[in-house]
Amino acid sequence: MKSLRSRLALLLVAAILGVVAIAGLISVQVLERPDHESFQATFAEEVRIIATVLASDPTAAERLGVEIGGMPRSGPDFLVRESEGIHDVLAQKGLDIPVRIASDPRSRTRQLAFEFSPGKWAYLPYPGFPPRNRAGFIAYLSIVAVGAAAVSIYAATKITRPLRILDEAVSSVGPDGLPAHVPEDGPVEVRATASALNRLTARVRAAIEGRMRLVAAAGHDLRTPMTRMRLRAEFLPDEERETWLKDLAELDRIADSAIRLVREEVDPAAREPIELGPLLAEITGELREIGHPVAALDTGTRPVSTAARPLALKRALRNLIDNAAVHGGGADVSLSQAAGAAVITIADRGPGIPDELITRAFEPFFRVDPGRRQLKPGAGLGMAIAKEIIDQSGGSIEIANRKGGGLTQTVRLPLAQEGAV
Repeated sequence: MKSLRSRLALLLVAAILGVVAIAGLISVQVLERPDHESFQATFAEEVRIIATVLASDPTAAERLGVEIGGMPRSGPDFLVRESEGIHDVLAQKGLDIPVRIASDPRSRTRQLAFEFSPGKWAYLPYPGFPPRNRAGFIAYLSIVAVGAAAVSIYAATKITRPLRILDEAVSSVGPDGLPAHVPEDGPVEVRATASALNRLTARVRAAIEGRMRLVAAAGHDLRTPMTRMRLRAEFLPDEERETWLKDLAELDRIADSAIRLVREEVDPAAREPIELGPLLAEITGELREIGHPVAALDTGTRPVSTAARPLALKRALRNLIDNAAVHGGGADVSLSQAAGAAVITIADRGPGIPDELITRAFEPFFRVDPGRRQLKPGAGLGMAIAKEIIDQSGGSIEIANRKGGGLTQTVRLPLAQEGAV
């Protein structure tokens, strides 16, 4: 009952049933309420007349068709109770005689008995109040309840349909952080909501792509002045030239990484089936050739494939393995398959990342060293670029500190369909 649709439907059902219950109660208590006083007065007058006639002429009972007998007594199959209402009415008219109601549950009949002379009782048919059709009333309320529930659920569904569209749109957010296109059909309100959502998505996408292109343009434009500065640095004294060239090299890496990050954000390249074993073997071999401490690859016994952009995925995995080799003192890479996904594990033997900073590891330009000392080369965008590529491939990446020191990077990628490779 946490959704707005359920709460609205429950409110409508409760309101309808409340109105019906109040109307039914008023009908029972007012419109169909029997008049007890008039009913009792009528039978009291009948008893008074017959008692007067029989007291003066007992033989009139046969002529009038009145049954004569002894005092009624209760038994296993016969119920007798005092009729105080009729007795009180008779007493007010000066006739103080006992009056009782005798009932036979088996035959569903009742009689009004009164004593007209000592020891002699007359028995008159006594219909009582008309029975109430409780079963029919309950059936009526049940039909109303079912109808109210159906109408309320239908109305709540119609009313909350635009809100459900928003919920579905948020649930369909893709790797780019934007919801998928919402079909613009249905009632006017639903079409208006879907259209507004699609316009918002288009504007946000255009704004993001515009800003990313601005970053790429800025990174590209930086290369020209950096080239002039590098040429001027050649005329500086030797002790200053090395510092200038080092700073310019770092600026060049930052600009190049920014451009690559933008390309991964807006690159529309299609996915292709990729065998991860040969791809990882190629990456680790290249890194070992340039002197990085990367252990031999463990690819398991079964070939594992995924669907992604080949160059982008290679760049992402290379960034992660290179990060472990350069900053973690060496990288151990393994490939396995679990829970319908390809699992790539990259472990290093470095100092790890403090627990309070580990959630920020994929932020652009993040460095564990708060002083941002350039002890090792890097622009601080390798992890951010890798995460962007893996997210767009439908996968995920997690990092955690290893027991005994070091860091573990776990990449999960969806398996390619059978026969796709």
